[in-house]
Amino acid sequence: MAKLLAVDDSLADLKLIEQTLAPYHQVVLYQGSENVEQRIEAEKPDLVLLDVVMPGRNGYEVLRSLRRNEATKHIPVLVISSKGEPTDIEWGKRQGANGYLTKPYTPEALRQAVQELL
Repeated sequence: MAKLLAVDDSLADLKLIEQTLAPYHQVVLYQGSENVEQRIEAEKPDLVLLDVVMPGRNGYEVLRSLRRNEATKHIPVLVISSKGEPTDIEWGKRQGANGYLTKPYTPEALRQAVQELL
């Protein structure tokens, strides 16, 4: 059972992730982007699920910060975003994302994306 840390500003989206993945993995939820890097460093998850559009700092800023940090740069990140244009997906991967899933998604698509990165 892998440890996943999901980051999103929407509690509804976090709960959907938890419902979909909790039967298979340990799921830690984090609402918003403030101080999330410290939480990721402390939790040492096997995978981070990261929203892009959040107030304050967006997911791309968080992702770049994770990639610059020696303690977190190796942790795979699945970006989950409503921004689904090919340029958005390419930009996410250039920022260091290991995978990209667009919203809305099916529970099966989420499980598959997580499985591919673990």
